[in-house]
Amino acid sequence: MMLDRLKKFFDITMLKFIVVGIANTIFGMAIMFLFYNLFHFNYWISSASNYIFGSILSYFLNKYFTFQNKSKDKRIIVRFVINITICYLVAYGVAQPVIKVLFSSFPQGTQDNIAMLAGTILFVGLNYLGQRFWAFKKE
Repeated sequence: MMLDRLKKFFDITMLKFIVVGIANTIFGMAIMFLFYNLFHFNYWISSASNYIFGSILSYFLNKYFTFQNKSKDKRIIVRFVINITICYLVAYGVAQPVIKVLFSSFPQGTQDNIAMLAGTILFVGLNYLGQRFWAFKKE
């Protein structure tokens, strides 16, 4: 019984999500670190930009490629946006204070870069669960 659940969870859908996630992560993180380090936007604007631009790409790739959801139901977009927003706020809201404590002797810029990386990792796990089991769940 447990093995069947694990097989269902770790299936081709997860592999597709990982491939899409790699593309989204590279795209979004490039924007985030560019905004923070080159344009000197703050932590929240830089990390939010990652998810604004990355989420647009993610929505279309995951809807049509990963989860093969052909529904025209507008509630999918609403659920997707809610999922992304919650995952973002939780991941980056947790990452920043934890990294500030763990790396308190490091310069602010280094702390923020590490926190953005940690937030990205946490976001990916939360986002997969939310998209697979709620946002793109077939009714």
